[in-house]
Amino acid sequence: MSDVAGAIAAFRRFQRVTEETRALERIAKDPMQTRALDQFRRALDRAPDIKTALRDPRVLQVVTVAMGIPDGAQQAGLAMRALTSDPTDPKSLVNRLADKRWKAAAEALRLDERGLDALRDPEVQARLTDGLRRARWRDELEESQPGLGDALLFRERAAKGAEGAFAVLGDPVLRRVVTGAVGLPKSIAVQSVETQARALEARLKLDSLNDPKVVQRLAERYLISRASESAGAFGAPSAGGAA
Repeated sequence: MSDVAGAIAAFRRFQRVTEETRALERIAKDPMQTRALDQFRRALDRAPDIKTALRDPRVLQVVTVAMGIPDGAQQAGLAMRALTSDPTDPKSLVNRLADKRWKAAAEALRLDERGLDALRDPEVQARLTDGLRRARWRDELEESQPGLGDALLFRERAAKGAEGAFAVLGDPVLRRVVTGAVGLPKSIAVQSVETQARALEARLKLDSLNDPKVVQRLAERYLISRASESAGAFGAPSAGGAA
């Protein structure tokens, strides 16, 4: 089976609920996951307020990874300001950031209103626990097949609504999958966001992301692109190997 065919087959297999359930149950037993969550809860118990809690790497790592912002733990100052800002205020930081993942996290957690109580809420902790396990699963999928974790997350996020070019460009996963699927070069990132939006709209009717069949096709095109890139990189001669 070719790398491309294998990528598509793996993508379709891992869309099955049974595959997802089995993977998450396995990861739930992982000692590293258990330890991270135990440390998270202990840090919350000791924190006097939400800002102190978010300054603790044990808390911030769980929150950002579980909420789909894995790179957020390396941006502690931004993370604290964004997650505690009011998502209903048009002038707040979270509404001025191009990366829309921060707003989605702020809306889901409402740390601006509930503070530390939000992270201590059993329902919120259950959501974070599930998010942490899903993030680990996607990392495993990416390691086994480049683009596979992105493709599965794209299906989930597109189903929740990706309204307009700026929404797509403002979410790193949606951006990677859609631009990769329609063949936009990575170098387009140096252009203005308005130029990027026009280029994207010229290649794809963005309201078609409401159609599950279109979403599936885009995800598979992205996987084909990633598999082809990997095959090309693997097959390319080294600098000293050319005749």
